Amino acid sequence: MAAIDGLPPLRDVIQRHGLDAKKSLGQNFLLDLNLTQKIARTAGPLEDCTVIEVGPGPGGLTRAILSLGAKHVIAIERDARALPALQEISDHYPGRLTVIEGDALKVDFAALVPDGQPVRIIANLPYNVGTQLLLNWLLPRKWPPFYKSLTLMFQREVGLRIVAREDDDHYGRLGVLAGWRTHARLAFDVPPQAFVPPPKVTSSVVQLEPIENPLDCAASALERVTQAAFGQRRKMLRQSLKPLGGEVLLAKVGIDPQRRAETLSVEEFVAIANAL
Repeated sequence: MAAIDGLPPLRDVIQRHGLDAKKSLGQNFLLDLNLTQKIARTAGPLEDCTVIEVGPGPGGLTRAILSLGAKHVIAIERDARALPALQEISDHYPGRLTVIEGDALKVDFAALVPDGQPVRIIANLPYNVGTQLLLNWLLPRKWPPFYKSLTLMFQREVGLRIVAREDDDHYGRLGVLAGWRTHARLAFDVPPQAFVPPPKVTSSVVQLEPIENPLDCAASALERVTQAAFGQRRKMLRQSLKPLGGEVLLAKVGIDPQRRAETLSVEEFVAIANAL
């Protein structure tokens, strides 16, 4: 990587700044710089974009994003130990990297970038907050959202749930919500040995692009319906949706009450939510 961006190897950076990965922060650092470039390239053209990154750690992915020409990167990092390493990257790319120390779950992402400026979110998400962050990005009040795309790394199991559709074993609430508002695809898998320390599971990079005009529906209603339906996924819908009106609700939209949640399409879930 030194040949590409003139910065020291990541292993040296981690050692120099005492950046051992903390389990409590869900950290697994990605050191394979070919892989970080591949993740950044998956997001699409970066030249005219502001990129928001969550949990940059020692900055491997940050470096890849900047080396591929991103106009500006805003990195949100909770771990104060990583700030000196990120400052070195900022010094190397003057005016192109802004680091915010804080908890990503409490950040108003839309407020970080002026309206109308193209934004892409690219992140190797900390395992313990990844799903919640995704839900926050999928369910804002204002749609289309402030971002052009989400390029995110999750545990493979979570990635499969995001892209799953009906009649797939991984299909659930996450698949419905992602399928309602985005085109989601699994871009590629990342083996455990690419990380320090290696996690126990394979990871996957998921690419999500917003659907400009998704089916009209209140997000809160769709959340309630999917929560009830998949909360008892082995039961028939007449039973799992009983607290919301069960058979009466299903009759309104012409859905057989004997079906189970995993057989319903995104469109059918939206119809139930609208009837609710």
